[in-house]
Formats: sequence, C-alpha cells, structure tokens
Amino acid sequence: MTTTLEFPVLLRLIDERSTAFRAAVASAPSLDVQVPTCPEWTLFDLAQHIGEGRRSWAATVDAGPAPTKSAAEGAPAAPREREALLAWLAESTEQLLDALRKAGPDRGCWTWWGASQSPQTCGAVARHQLQQIAVHTYDAQVTVGAPQPLPDEVALDGLDEFLSTCVATTSAWPHKPAAIDFHASEGRSWRLSLSADGARGTRLPTPGTSPATTPGEGPDTADASLRGTAGELVLALYARIPVDSLKPEGDRRLFDLLQAWEPEE
Repeated sequence: MTTTLEFPVLLRLIDERSTAFRAAVASAPSLDVQVPTCPEWTLFDLAQHIGEGRRSWAATVDAGPAPTKSAAEGAPAAPREREALLAWLAESTEQLLDALRKAGPDRGCWTWWGASQSPQTCGAVARHQLQQIAVHTYDAQVTVGAPQPLPDEVALDGLDEFLSTCVATTSAWPHKPAAIDFHASEGRSWRLSLSADGARGTRLPTPGTSPATTPGEGPDTADASLRGTAGELVLALYARIPVDSLKPEGDRRLFDLLQAWEPEE
C-alpha cells in the first residue's frame, strides 16, 4: 500500500486538524469534562496528550534514525489556564511541522512500527501524525457535543495508513487464518490478511477492473467484511464507534478478535 497524500498536503492537513482540535477545546464549557471516547481522560488530559505527543515527535524527527525514541527534554508543561493551553497547543503543532519541513519526507526516522508495511521515514511519521490528530480532534468534538465527519482525504488515507502501520506486523496471528475486507462507500476497498506470518494489508481492485489475483485472494473470499464511509471505517478501527453501527458481514467475531489482539513487539 502506498501513501495517497503528498507530503505538503499531509502537513497542511495536520495544521488544519490541529486548528479544529483547538477550536473544540476553546468551545468546551470546562476543561474537566470527561471525554466519552477516551473515558479515562478529561479534555485537559486529551489536550496535554496532544501537545506533549507533538513535541516528543518533533524531537524524534530532529534526532533522525536514532535507535530509540527521543523525548522532548525541558518542554514546558501544559498550562491549566485555557488561553495559555491553546497557545501551548499551537506551539506544539508548529514545532512538529517545523521539524517535518526541515527533515523532508525521505529522511530516516525512528518509529515504533518497524515490523509494519510503513517505512521508517519522516513522511510516514507525518502520515501517522495526521491520523492521530484527526481521530483525537473527533474525540474533542464528541466531548463538546459537536462531532464532525473526518475530512474525506484524511479518512481515505487513514484507512490505508491504519492497516499498513497500526495493524501490519510479522507477529503471528494467534487464531485461524482469516481475511477481512473493508469497503469504503467512496469506492475503495482493502483486505487485511491474518495468518501465522502476521498481518498484511492490500488494496483490492477497484470495481470494474480485473487484474490478476492469486488463488484465495479474490475479493469474494473474505471471512468478514465491513462497509461504511472511509471516515466511519477509520473511527471503527480506532474503536471510536461500534463496528455494529456500520455494515459488518460474515464472521462478526473476527472484529472483536482483531481489536483485542496485541501483537508481540
């Protein structure tokens, strides 16, 4: 699977989603309100996670392909006062974007997804960071009672990114081999293959095309499938909305096993 968004587009969308996140925080009646999709966190906790995470990844990008993730040393703590918190969040985003701009998409970078299908590059970091801020912006919007769908270009790349980065692994799938298909109503489909060799995502042929497929990998052989908009599929994979709120077909139990699976590092 390949990135569908160019590096400058990724940076623009990170900035846009970060702005939307701050808008949700600014509109909240209190920073102590609980986040329904992350019930162990308040909105302040979520904002702190966002700011600290962007600063830490900025330091990681700056450090290059180091063997371990670099922490942002000496970073100021998240302020409790709302206006100061919003300024701190904006600065956190700009630190990340500055680091990514300086590094460029092809520079090597430490990542936690070494065994996945995604490269260990700053471009892949930007791609994953977009999905992180997009999903957490949804969390913040749900918290203030104003959830918005993920932007289409974010969601379509997000489904591909989740399967190639967050799920893909060489760790053995501990259950019977299976294939799960994900069909976005925007006209794209993906397959997740699970076996003793691990997990691997692939793009399925667009309807109306008929490229050669290997035996057992045709689009009609999935053990389970899920249909919805790309945004709904991303939110379901990140456990923000229930799978049953979409259109699951086949062995429904596979979705529970997938969400419970914790591959070995």
